[in-house]
Amino acid sequence: MSIWKDQAPAKKDGAPLPPEPTPSALRDAPAAADFSPAVTAPPGTRPAERSAPQEALKESLIAADLTIEGKIEGTGHIRIAGRFKGDVNVQGDLTIETGAKLNGGVRAKKVTIAGELEGNIESASRVELLSSGVLVGDVKAGALTVAAGSRMRGNAEFGWDDTPAKGGKSNGTEPGTTA
Repeated sequence: MSIWKDQAPAKKDGAPLPPEPTPSALRDAPAAADFSPAVTAPPGTRPAERSAPQEALKESLIAADLTIEGKIEGTGHIRIAGRFKGDVNVQGDLTIETGAKLNGGVRAKKVTIAGELEGNIESASRVELLSSGVLVGDVKAGALTVAAGSRMRGNAEFGWDDTPAKGGKSNGTEPGTTA
């Protein structure tokens, strides 16, 4: 920007100055670099954010007036306020807002349901079903919180550790094993 201010006083006879090194200035401008990460990186992330710790992950939003069909995979947090049909597999958190609907399977670190989920929660460390939430499907989670007024139809499995018990046995549930 100071290049343009410095050139203005050099103008003596009112004739426009010939363009000086503006092509190189445009080539080195940050605007060109701003567009490249959006093309090469997944939506909502920049190269510096890909290796960021869990707390620093960005949140992507599916707005209330959107209906999307597809598949979501990634490391960020997802907030659904509209409608989404497909599976969600994220290493961050998933929030389904009041009035929103998700049809599909879910794998996320933490799942908060204030809207409606029609599908199974395969793996989550924590699931919160809020008072306005509706869940039609099975839940497999480390912890489950169910608020009064919420609705659920399906099976819930929580609090179990999937790792084998001490001694290499699988909690004695397989045929031929002894406790």
